[in-house]
Amino acid sequence: ETNIAAIKKAVAALEKGAGAAFLQTPAASSIRTYAMERANLPDASREELVAFLSSQEQGRYAPQSGEITGILKQMGDEMSAD
Repeated sequence: ETNIAAIKKAVAALEKGAGAAFLQTPAASSIRTYAMERANLPDASREELVAFLSSQEQGRYAPQSGEITGILKQMGDEMSAD
């Protein structure tokens, strides 16, 4: 599925420290839409993820990138289970 592939790209980019570059891709937009409309996430996690995906400033969310990676992995696991 497209969303699972987008999440895998996001996790890989964040783990390589290339989150800012990823934010400018169609995959980031796809994940943002999914997170806002369909993801089964606690509100705080959803807000954190959407804020990160909406950010275009390099490094703005760097300290939280580990948390974002965890949220994305959780979303990917849930989608794979469906």
